[in-house]
Amino acid sequence: MMNRLIAATSTFEGPAIQWFKISPILALLGGALFLILVGSLTPQWKRGWYATASVITAITAAVLTGVLWNQMGDDKSSTLVGGALAFDHFALFATFTICVAVALVSLVTNDYLTREGEDGPEIYGLMLTAAIGGVVMVSANDLLVLFLGLETLSLSFYLLTASSRSRTQSGEAGLKYFILGGFASAFFLYGVALLFGASGTTNLQSMAKVFAGEVAVPSNNGLLLAGIALLLVGFAFKVSLVPFHVWTPDVYQGAPTPITALMGSVGKVAAFAALIRVFMIALPSRIDDWRPAILVLALLTLVVGSVLAVIQTDVKRMLAYSSISHAGFILVGLEAASHIGHADAYLGNSSAMGYLFIYSVLVIGTFAVVSVVAGQGDNATTLDAFKGLGKKRPVLALGMTVLLLAQAGVPLTSGFVAKFGIIRAAVSVESYALAVAAMLAAVIAAFLYLRIMVSMWLSDPADDAPVVVSKSIGLAITLAVATTLVIGILPNLLLEISQAISF
Repeated sequence: MMNRLIAATSTFEGPAIQWFKISPILALLGGALFLILVGSLTPQWKRGWYATASVITAITAAVLTGVLWNQMGDDKSSTLVGGALAFDHFALFATFTICVAVALVSLVTNDYLTREGEDGPEIYGLMLTAAIGGVVMVSANDLLVLFLGLETLSLSFYLLTASSRSRTQSGEAGLKYFILGGFASAFFLYGVALLFGASGTTNLQSMAKVFAGEVAVPSNNGLLLAGIALLLVGFAFKVSLVPFHVWTPDVYQGAPTPITALMGSVGKVAAFAALIRVFMIALPSRIDDWRPAILVLALLTLVVGSVLAVIQTDVKRMLAYSSISHAGFILVGLEAASHIGHADAYLGNSSAMGYLFIYSVLVIGTFAVVSVVAGQGDNATTLDAFKGLGKKRPVLALGMTVLLLAQAGVPLTSGFVAKFGIIRAAVSVESYALAVAAMLAAVIAAFLYLRIMVSMWLSDPADDAPVVVSKSIGLAITLAVATTLVIGILPNLLLEISQAISF
């Protein structure tokens, strides 16, 4: 028996690994290990050092991603690690977005942890492991690899959501997220199993060939249709699509505010990019089966998210429902991309990915301001807490106003570029119903952002408590506002890059 084992291992050849092409993942992994191991074996670091290490790690990974983008040029996509990971502009753009988001959230987290007296390496280590899971998700060329990335991301989020030991709401939110997330993962994995049963493979490209006709699969194959449905349910939970959104307001409200920003940025980018890749790469021959479901989910998400956001009184819950509405916009991009054969179908992918980058920056900047206003204990998140912010901190209120106007889609902001791109993609492929619904949702959601701005500028302060803005969180807000204005005024800076994203 031992001789057979030795013989088997001696003949085993692992896949060739192009190390530099997976360097962003290695950089994130190295930073996470450094923070956890060194941080646990050394005395408490000086204030801000943990955050600095996390920011440097994320920026390093982002720079490496940019180098890979430039080296790739106009080359076609390829695969890495034996076909497990895809290497293309789509994956690199999503990876860059995740790295930028982690860097910004690290700055916000530094202020929060210092204020709460909970500074340590664990939170930053978990943020970097969440980023690793996200990068694996956006690059996965195999459903099992995608599931591993999804679980890495999800487990990190569960722990981060419940990480505040001083707030019972945090533990409750973590438990809710864990239980419901476990159900969503089960749906996803069951869908993977059924798709494997229908195709005999979990590789996305091989699956596409099977379903395209290499092996005859009846159009009414129940196994296949059930697998697609369960897979879509798993993704719908992760990106907060109606009616799988019920966890979002409670978790967003209960989680520490910087972690809410992380979920709204890294979590959405990873899950949406993976959703787009799976359905556009593995299941293009079954578009007639899944496009109607995408259309219905997009309509429900746009309308329900916008309407329910307006009636909330807690700003974090407002922004939670707002994120649901934004998810509907991104789904409109996927629906537009599904019109394969149409000359303008490519606009769907590019507009969706551009929207994800813009929204990630907006949501981080917005929650950074919320974190400042929430103050010690992270509890002052009601609309009343924002009363008179324009008188207390006019510069901070002005930054928040810019970010809110961008989320509303006002011209000369990045939000207008994002929404215009999505609606243009829908109109170009003649999805007029979705385009109209998206415009109506934008109008309804504008009232939500107006409510917050009215509280900041037209109301008197509810108390005399000072609003303290540290250097790190001030830098994060400044970068978010600057990015919003630069892209709004010079949209070609992003559009030229996003147009290169295709499969």
